[in-house]
Amino acid sequence: MNEQLKVLLQDTVDSGLYQIILSNPRHKGESVPFKVKIRPVLVKERLLFQETVYQGTKVFHENYEDTSMISRIEEKLTHDFKQCEVEHKACRAVVLVSKKGRMTISRRQPAQNVTQPEEMRKMQMSHNRVKRYILEEGIPVPFLIDLGVQTRDGKIVHARYDKFRQINRFLEFIEDILPTLPKEGTVRILDFGCGKSYLTFAMYYYLHCLKKYDVQITGLDLKEDVIENCNRLSRQYGYDKLMFLKGDIADYEMRDRVDMVVTLHACDTATDYALLKAVRWNVKVILSVPCCQHEVNRQIHNKELASVLGYGIIKERMSALITDAVRAELLEAQGYETSILEFIDMEHTPKNLLIRAVRRPGEQPLKSLAKMEEVIRLAEFLQIEPTLLKLLCDGSDREA
Repeated sequence: MNEQLKVLLQDTVDSGLYQIILSNPRHKGESVPFKVKIRPVLVKERLLFQETVYQGTKVFHENYEDTSMISRIEEKLTHDFKQCEVEHKACRAVVLVSKKGRMTISRRQPAQNVTQPEEMRKMQMSHNRVKRYILEEGIPVPFLIDLGVQTRDGKIVHARYDKFRQINRFLEFIEDILPTLPKEGTVRILDFGCGKSYLTFAMYYYLHCLKKYDVQITGLDLKEDVIENCNRLSRQYGYDKLMFLKGDIADYEMRDRVDMVVTLHACDTATDYALLKAVRWNVKVILSVPCCQHEVNRQIHNKELASVLGYGIIKERMSALITDAVRAELLEAQGYETSILEFIDMEHTPKNLLIRAVRRPGEQPLKSLAKMEEVIRLAEFLQIEPTLLKLLCDGSDREA
């Protein structure tokens, strides 16, 4: 180990640390972290160091004690990263590693504006510090006011606070996939089963008004009165590229390229038709919160699982989880990097899972074939015929 690095880390991995950033990875790829941040946190008055790993569109958190953290930083600089920036109340340092493994360390005094009051330091270290939202309380947002989430002075209506949290959590998912969206030209997004469109308006406001993307969003739903009201609000706000149409998911066709498909209220097999459309269009990103997963619950049968499936509520929950797991695996087989994430409860359903799928670069036919075969074996074992599996296998876009 480099002696200078050892001294630097022993001097700075303590309560006076602001942050350490590891960057410039030695290797590239979706499965390789491109950045790591480390900061001190207080957990039940115990000083730990939180490691945040950024890998593709995923973010992972883990807490470590100081000695373990020092060892991890040393290992990452030896094998994974070529740059390390240290910000401490007593010094600032940059560590650079050459291709041949030679390490250069420069230390200097902190800039005056880096020093923080001790009260602020403790607040920032608190593991349970106040949550910062993308849409902040106290800043009026027109669509939140009209949808009854905010008052005219920007305060959150108490009865709608869960909706406010849900909207912000959804925007965090959008923020995570921004690197995947086109940097130039129009970003085209389809929201299947948009309903009252809280999240559709939030998505447009975030991407167009805050992030300045040239974005075109189309919301699709079967309720004509809902569509009329959403179009009225869109015109009222001057959202020229946010439109709502009445139509069925399975029938809808898009002439232009689609970059992202969102399904948040598509019940039961409607989710499958939306996912099929997304796959057929080769979209870059899919965000789906399925609900009302009844299909597998009606079909599932396996004598080895009889003692479990005999309990109605267990069978229902197990069927819903199997449904979404199969969907995620099928998307993997179609060339997507897929995650199943927690999501704040929708008002339509107690389910709180979100399927996020990001298109992988390049073709991987052998991996895709193996994944499809795994799903088919699982379906045979459980004696189920999930709609998305049938649609992908027979090439159909509609039920017979």
